[in-house]
Amino acid sequence: MSPSVLIILGLSIVPVVWSLLLSFRADDLVTPGRWVGLDNYRALVRDPGFRTAVENTLVYAGLYVPLSLVGGLVLALALNRRIRLIGLYRTLIFVPFVISAAAQGVLFFFILDPQFGVANSLLHHLGVSRQGFLSDPGQALYLLVAISLWSGVGFCVVVYLAALQDVPQELIESARLDGANRLRVLWHIKLPSLTPVTVFLLLWELITALQVFDLIYVTTKGGPLGSTTVIVYFVWEQAFQMFTAGYGAAAAYVLAAALLVAGAALRLYRRRRPGAAPDGAVR
Repeated sequence: MSPSVLIILGLSIVPVVWSLLLSFRADDLVTPGRWVGLDNYRALVRDPGFRTAVENTLVYAGLYVPLSLVGGLVLALALNRRIRLIGLYRTLIFVPFVISAAAQGVLFFFILDPQFGVANSLLHHLGVSRQGFLSDPGQALYLLVAISLWSGVGFCVVVYLAALQDVPQELIESARLDGANRLRVLWHIKLPSLTPVTVFLLLWELITALQVFDLIYVTTKGGPLGSTTVIVYFVWEQAFQMFTAGYGAAAAYVLAAALLVAGAALRLYRRRRPGAAPDGAVR
């Protein structure tokens, strides 16, 4: 067996199979575990903590994914022109994306600190009452979405900008000669050309949203009152704080199933979309 095959087995296939088997066991990874079949999955259905994590994940993804795509598209269209310092503007938009989520979390944790943060200091000078921010159950999750957008939009901008460069200029010029204004050019030429890229970004950002963990770990640790506990944080909490690794593995496979369904749905959409190229074909 070649070294490359061993690496693939050791880093991907074996952990997947092992964790799948773990999800059918009651196991704390220390003492000998026992086979419980589907009991872990049945317990998830009845667990209010898991339901809260699912709801928080759906709210987070439901806000983050469309806002990142729309924000990225709008900024890409604005930056897809020849103006002074355009290279600087594009760089500034992309810089937050290369900053790790942990570093972003630390930065915004201090900015949004209820007692000593810059945000409340500015609000005080504006005559606005102090806010709880990340310590407020009604604000924390939405602020985490905003923090994620600060970095996530930059990736969408870069991808959309690259795609806009491939839009045939001949089509745009012909449309303008026929009297089409900017809105019609955008709607009938640019947006249809960006559809494959949009599908890719939709899947990418959806996976990113469903797997969010490090930002939450650094800032709120799932609080306050569980208002920012998402599925991945729930998995980590069950496995490494409650030491119910089998239960955490079951929750992880529920998330994996959701990701597979989302990916399959988008793949099916691409194949059925009018004018789509067959898999593996070059357009």
